Amino acid sequence: MTVNTPLCFRGKKILAPMVRVGTLPMRLLALDYGADIVYCEELIDIKMLQCKRVINEVLETVDFVAPNERVVFRTCERERHHVVFQMGSADAERALAVAKLVESDVAGIDINMGCPKEYSTKASGGMGAALLSDPDKIESILTTLVKGICKPVTCKIRILPSVEDTVNLVKRIEKTGIAAIAVHGRQKEERPQHPVHCDVIKAISEAVSIPVIANGGSHDFIKEYKDIETFQKATAASSVMIARAAMWNPSIFRKEGLFPLKEVMQDYIKYAVRYDNHYTNTKYCLCQMLREQLETTQGKKLHAAQSTQEICEVFEMADFYEETTAIFEAKKTSLETETQDEGDQMEDPGVIKMAVRFDKREYPPQITPKMYLLEWCRKEKHPQPVYETVQRPLDRLFSSVVTVAEQKYKSTLWEKSKKLAEQAAAIVCLRTLGVPEGKLCEGENHLINKRKRQDQECLKDRDHREDLAEPSHKKTNFIEETSDMDVPKM
Repeated sequence: MTVNTPLCFRGKKILAPMVRVGTLPMRLLALDYGADIVYCEELIDIKMLQCKRVINEVLETVDFVAPNERVVFRTCERERHHVVFQMGSADAERALAVAKLVESDVAGIDINMGCPKEYSTKASGGMGAALLSDPDKIESILTTLVKGICKPVTCKIRILPSVEDTVNLVKRIEKTGIAAIAVHGRQKEERPQHPVHCDVIKAISEAVSIPVIANGGSHDFIKEYKDIETFQKATAASSVMIARAAMWNPSIFRKEGLFPLKEVMQDYIKYAVRYDNHYTNTKYCLCQMLREQLETTQGKKLHAAQSTQEICEVFEMADFYEETTAIFEAKKTSLETETQDEGDQMEDPGVIKMAVRFDKREYPPQITPKMYLLEWCRKEKHPQPVYETVQRPLDRLFSSVVTVAEQKYKSTLWEKSKKLAEQAAAIVCLRTLGVPEGKLCEGENHLINKRKRQDQECLKDRDHREDLAEPSHKKTNFIEETSDMDVPKM
């Protein structure tokens, strides 16, 4: 298929995919400092396929949200033409399904074939560096993606023990039609302290026609911006991908030179607050920047922080946090009001509405308005209540409509759960009908009395069954043993 994107992989400075680091704040900061392309952290195909795409109007982002409400991937318009989505996959069809899910929100798709960690190589059929020993599977995944989506496809590999084998593998990968290949110049068993094999990356660069992106130079080469070019020349690569040097100070991408770390961290925090980054991820990234300063007073305070607000206080940014969160709250309220007004206009005018909430503290234990409404319907010989509940994408709150005797009732207030929304709808119905709803302030509760009678009947039935089944001496013992228990007297 024709690639309809301006993304080019020649002559670029690229933020490498890094687990826990390559989230939205770091990607945006790298772009601000001069990065041309940014890769997100590796995200596993199976987890992504469980996600729902949600437009976050408050943050102005696109969120991919897991069933447990955790945001797995967040992106925004600022990076849409620069961000490459990297996934971990060992299955061509799953990889294609994920690529189609995110395709409209990213600039490219990458398959991780270089991660040496066990969670990647031993999971889901062998992802990451495990793919390097299965060229057929590599070919299947990449070919399926190239043919199946309109965005450029790349992959990131590590080198093999033999230069010849590495070059042969890359030539086979090139034939799949991918747009570029990133090469980490170390074998899967090697670690950052091992020298990067520039000669192998150079051999690859000279053997193929697609852009080769050199990676792995932070330890041996890249300490400041001019070193990026040195590494590129040493590898004859088209572009350079930077990982740890960018993690330590993302202003490595600035032609003018590095910014002071304090300024960089404050810039990062601004993005973390602006895009509601989870505080544990924010803290992790800041700790990577502080490095040897973690034992300072500031480092210890950061390590102890348990919220985004506390992190901001450590870096003297409490006012920024308060101002930004106040803006978001105001925007959220405004959007909720707009959504509510639109919803009211679109709704059936025959729905009876009240602004009520269900507070379980106002009711006896085990007694709810829904129970009272069901009891009333049975007494009046109406069909049992029917609840229809919807969830609002903006904030994932719930609203329920209950139908009783062909009349609909609902609360105008949105709730945090489906159960609370249904209880609120039941209250609206009961109050409209003038029927007791079971609140403690209503006095004697006939449902409680009914429950007591049912409990007593169950106890009588149990005693009767035991009378029939047990000898008389055991029956006496049972009565003695239970005589002090807190049960109603027969």
